[in-house]
Amino acid sequence: MSTATPSATAPAPRSAGSRFTRWLGDNVVLLVGLLVLLYMFTPVFVVILMSFNDPAARNSYSFDGFTLDNWTNICGPLGMCEALRVSIEIGVLATLVATLLGTLMAFAMVRHRFRGRAAANIVIFLPMATPEVVMGSSLLALFVNGGVSGLLGFWTILIAHIMFCLSFVVVTVKARLAGLDPRLEQAAMDLYANEWQTFWRISFPLVFPGILAAALLSFSLSFDDFIITNLNAGQEVTFPMFVWGAAQRGIPAQINVVGTIMFLIALAAVVAGDVLARRRAGR
Repeated sequence: MSTATPSATAPAPRSAGSRFTRWLGDNVVLLVGLLVLLYMFTPVFVVILMSFNDPAARNSYSFDGFTLDNWTNICGPLGMCEALRVSIEIGVLATLVATLLGTLMAFAMVRHRFRGRAAANIVIFLPMATPEVVMGSSLLALFVNGGVSGLLGFWTILIAHIMFCLSFVVVTVKARLAGLDPRLEQAAMDLYANEWQTFWRISFPLVFPGILAAALLSFSLSFDDFIITNLNAGQEVTFPMFVWGAAQRGIPAQINVVGTIMFLIALAAVVAGDVLARRRAGR
């Protein structure tokens, strides 16, 4: 008696539509990420393109022709470079002061327990959560009631920028400190390192990426701020205020050059940090 063995049936070939559907399902996260990046960087690409624009009229916002004159004559618009200098000076000073004070505050709030610590954590978030128009008007009222209404300018802007940058520095450095393994410092102390040596050779190098990130964030926030600055600037003109004033008459193409330069500097800083981190990891 012979038994029939069922023949193996070959799988039916998949159609092009099913293959595309499977590929789409496997790469949907990547595609969404690329679309989000494209959406985010489209304005940057437009700024770079318009930095080479030769506008047919002052109030023209279309690409009318290619030129390098905007790059060779950056300070062509009257008062632009002076406003840029003021913004850079305020940004650098505010970053230095806010980073120093914020780093010390972050170490104190993470490493020490004291009365009012929970309240201090809440107060730190207030400048970040408060609308800028409210903060700017409150600072203006403070300066006016303090008798310095006639001295509004560089120093009042600097005080305001340090105040709102301080919160971002504390939060950023605190996040870095929270992820720091305390056993590394204990191991250094076990190897007869004193507290000063442990801080500079173990703690500070590990926390430095957070401090650097906080400093870069502070400078970006200070350089970019308009609302708080406008309310407390007096007769001083910063770069965002110059851009706002120029927009009433037609934005000069040199403003796009400044934006492109700032973007390239930020990109170079990020790439340099990534290269250094990879070299450190390789060692």
